[in-house]
Amino acid sequence: MSILQTTDQLERSKLDLKPKIGLLIIGIILIGANLRAPLTSVGPLVASIRDSLGISNTLAGTITTVPLLTFAFLSPFAPKLAQRFNTEFILFISLILLTIGIEIRSFGGIGTLFIGTIIIGLSITVGNVLLPSLIKHNFASHIGIMTGIYAVSMNLCGAIGSGISIPLSSLSELGWSGALRFWGILSLLTLFFWLPQLRNKCKNIKVVQTEKTASSTNLWRSKLAWNVTLFMGFQSLIFYTMIAWLPEILEQKGLNPHEAGWMLSLMQLAMLPITVIASILAGRLKKQHSLVLVSAVLLIVGLFGLLYGGKLFIPLWIIMIGIGVGFAFSLAMMFFSLRTQNTTEAAELSGMAQSFGYLLAAIGPVLFGWLHDITHSWTTPLLMLVFTSIIIFVTGIGAGKNKYVTSK
Repeated sequence: MSILQTTDQLERSKLDLKPKIGLLIIGIILIGANLRAPLTSVGPLVASIRDSLGISNTLAGTITTVPLLTFAFLSPFAPKLAQRFNTEFILFISLILLTIGIEIRSFGGIGTLFIGTIIIGLSITVGNVLLPSLIKHNFASHIGIMTGIYAVSMNLCGAIGSGISIPLSSLSELGWSGALRFWGILSLLTLFFWLPQLRNKCKNIKVVQTEKTASSTNLWRSKLAWNVTLFMGFQSLIFYTMIAWLPEILEQKGLNPHEAGWMLSLMQLAMLPITVIASILAGRLKKQHSLVLVSAVLLIVGLFGLLYGGKLFIPLWIIMIGIGVGFAFSLAMMFFSLRTQNTTEAAELSGMAQSFGYLLAAIGPVLFGWLHDITHSWTTPLLMLVFTSIIIFVTGIGAGKNKYVTSK
């Protein structure tokens, strides 16, 4: 009789667990949706912001660079916060700050624009770093599919953000500030869906503390960790450089601003199916070298096509670049889990890679613009991205080895 009761209790516990897992998946999807849209929605509006506030092109350009710098500086500290307080709680606080930051940014002044942008950058940093370790902890046997799901959510909303910014701002009562304020609705909605996860606080603190004692290796001395970091950084450099400059490149090739904005959305939409496919494939392969090769080839061909190809084939080159970036991004996210043995190591590697990686990403758009200014051409800047794609291949081969960052 006791055996039957025990079996019945186990079955009931499994049934009770399903709604909790479902809420966690929805929460992860919604957090992922907040990690790019508040940033990608700014690019198409930079000219409107510049003209409205009467600021220089240089100052306007820093609006998209500031969040990347906050990613770089805060990323190493996010795992420490999670270890001390709890991952779910820190993510909840970050969502509160994100909502506040979006509102402050939309006040319409120069000071509030940059203060809000900094707060947004700090908030998104936490999600960037902690989501991979949260997935590794809660979905150890389904890391690939869960990474793909949240990556799709991130990229889909990022693409929508780029595409609807100008139409939203064109509404008579909104303008650029109203278009940016729109994304506060999403962050506020995510807050309510994340509330149930705060109940897991005590249990997860114990898990994190246990794993913390098990991991004492300095990742900054690991060659494998540096390959993951550089791979993360250079793929981010290409993505954020394209976000910042692709519309202007396409306008000089004959597209109007609306067409150029939707081409930027097309690039991000092309990433969507690939982020799931690449994540699942990476999770099933012991070595990810073949996926790294596919990513690098697509990027190189797409960039050369954008540079030398005709206007008719622009959508093809944009799709190839989007697929290439999608492969690279998914691999970078997967490396945080595949190259580590527990959630603490995953969070630390994520923090290291995103700290140095986003510093590279912040340099990318500035260097790209500087090369254009001194050469008065897009040839040299785009060739720089081709060279970057080669570096992605080399570091990806190193990061794709079937090893752990803490292995001797």
